[in-house]
Amino acid sequence: MNLDNLAKIDLNLLVILQILLEEESVTRAANRLHLSQSALSKSLNRLRDTLGDPLFLRTAHGLKPTAHALQLKAQLPTLLQGLYQISLPPSFTPATSHRQFSFAMLESAYETSLPYYIGPILSQAPQLNLEIYGWNEKSLLDLQQGQIDFGITARELHPTADFRLNNLPDGIAHQRLFTDNQVCLVRRDHPVFAIINADENAGSWDLETYLAMSHVQVRCEGNDWWLLDYQLAESGQHRHICATLPDFYGAASVCANSDLVLTLPSSFVPQAQKLYGLVQLPLPIDFSSLVYVLLWHERNNDEPGHKWVRETICENIEKARG
Repeated sequence: MNLDNLAKIDLNLLVILQILLEEESVTRAANRLHLSQSALSKSLNRLRDTLGDPLFLRTAHGLKPTAHALQLKAQLPTLLQGLYQISLPPSFTPATSHRQFSFAMLESAYETSLPYYIGPILSQAPQLNLEIYGWNEKSLLDLQQGQIDFGITARELHPTADFRLNNLPDGIAHQRLFTDNQVCLVRRDHPVFAIINADENAGSWDLETYLAMSHVQVRCEGNDWWLLDYQLAESGQHRHICATLPDFYGAASVCANSDLVLTLPSSFVPQAQKLYGLVQLPLPIDFSSLVYVLLWHERNNDEPGHKWVRETICENIEKARG
């Protein structure tokens, strides 16, 4: 495409050409366009010069298009319709849209957020195509580059955390969905209960006991350590992590079949307990909350389709979680 040549074309002349092709009369075309016949004739001459063709021949029965004009007649309606669509303000009609939206989601968000909004989105926009991928260390970059439309992940609220909410990359906007806290899971017959049951007040489940246990960890955005591990390291303490897995489902399975302790967001506990015989224990250390967030790029702030999806997600999660 030669954009320099295209820039020389007055697009208004294409509208005039379309009307002339329909009417085959300067008089009737001028009336439709609310122009004088003289002004329309000047526009026709400009068209001839621009397109390098006479376009019309005068006959006793009006204007007759040339062969080139007849070729243009077959192409112009589609071209003008496309230009008309470009001129319209952005819009989105859920019921008829065939658009595709892509998500990168933290695995724990599959159970803690996806069930709340997937039904309402698809019931109102049944022809949408939703592509959902796992959240990983490249997902923020994918959001910046427009490779995905939305992200749902967890950010820590501790002021020194690497993955804190106010440490998002340039251009990334967010909306809080809900807050959560870390808890622990162990299998029902875990040896720790012999220690806890020996103490009537269950006071033996403390930080010392927690650190004496072996742990299974879920890798977060490519990192083996969580903020919890860095916080412990500041006081010279650490967890004995025997297994590190990429997802909570796998970690829950390991927890159910070993003496390892799994530390995880409390919102994922019900799903883990549905699958395995696991018992919840509090995290025996004062630790900051985390927040699940919806992420997108600021370029899509006012894009109607993106805005509708965002609002539907946030409204339904808020409604479901009270």
